[in-house]
Amino acid sequence: MTDTSSNNNAHLQEKLVKDSIDHNQKISAQILRAQTAASNKDDSNNDFTKVQDLPTGTPQGQQTTMPNTEKPTSTDTSVRTERQALFNQRDDINNPHTPETDGNEQTHFGYKTVNKAEKQARVADVFTSVAKKYDIMNDLMSFGIHRLWKRYAISLSGVRAGQHVLDIAGGTGDLAKVFSREVGRNGHVVLSDINAAMLEVGRERLINAGCNNVDFVLANAETLAPFDDESFDLVTISFGLRNVTDKDAALRAMYRVLKPGGRLLILEFSKPVFEPLSKAYDLYSFTALPVMGKLIANDSESYQYLAESIRMHPDQQTLKQMMQQAGFENCDYHNLTAGIVAVHRGFKA
Repeated sequence: MTDTSSNNNAHLQEKLVKDSIDHNQKISAQILRAQTAASNKDDSNNDFTKVQDLPTGTPQGQQTTMPNTEKPTSTDTSVRTERQALFNQRDDINNPHTPETDGNEQTHFGYKTVNKAEKQARVADVFTSVAKKYDIMNDLMSFGIHRLWKRYAISLSGVRAGQHVLDIAGGTGDLAKVFSREVGRNGHVVLSDINAAMLEVGRERLINAGCNNVDFVLANAETLAPFDDESFDLVTISFGLRNVTDKDAALRAMYRVLKPGGRLLILEFSKPVFEPLSKAYDLYSFTALPVMGKLIANDSESYQYLAESIRMHPDQQTLKQMMQQAGFENCDYHNLTAGIVAVHRGFKA
């Protein structure tokens, strides 16, 4: 009885395996026939085979960030016009500092002294180099505390459903992702950055997260040229202001694009208020950071610059005064981790 049962089970298993193989062969044959038929079709019947056949807009939250740099010939004017429609027309990363406007006027690039006209390109090189490893390095450098700093800044934002938010130098989109959820379906978030490589990382992350109420715009913080006056309820800049050549101009631009009653939040490295901590922080910044940059991102020089740029940034009280000079009222700041980082807040009357 047992032998008969075993034989029956063996025959049943063989039949199931054979049926499965036959079924897979039939499916494979159908797929092959479909592929062969598709390849034999005339190319003119395929969808989106020519640039002019592409849709002239993209869904909100999926705008292409890279500007079109192709040089059209005299014979492809119509193609050029259609192609340009694919890109966000607000993109603008012009350098306001040129030898003509600033002459040989100098500024700092970390501890180095450079012409103002050179700084934007130098900063761009740094962030293009570190873009892919930026989030990993942030976690390592701050031991993950940067997430708490950002969470606290968001708690001060007062953002509400339906509002419009501009996140400047938003890079990989940590804040914009939260704001996207907070403003909801009727709200809108713009993630802007001057660096295309950083913005592309943030764009990919937010699209993958389903943030369909976010735009991605290349913009210079000093001018915010793509944006209209009084168009945002909240403007934020997180760990980006210290890299701006003319911080006063940037603060004035932020004031311009804010609606009356809107608020500005600046999350930035600052000056530790506890002297022993300050010395330990300096030792860590100028030894550990470049080493980690070399090991993780294969770029020690960029992280040497980032450490230097922190030391060159205005302290808490100086930045507050700069905000007041730009027109902001009720300005205050909140020290985090004993002043290693500070959140500055100001309002537009």
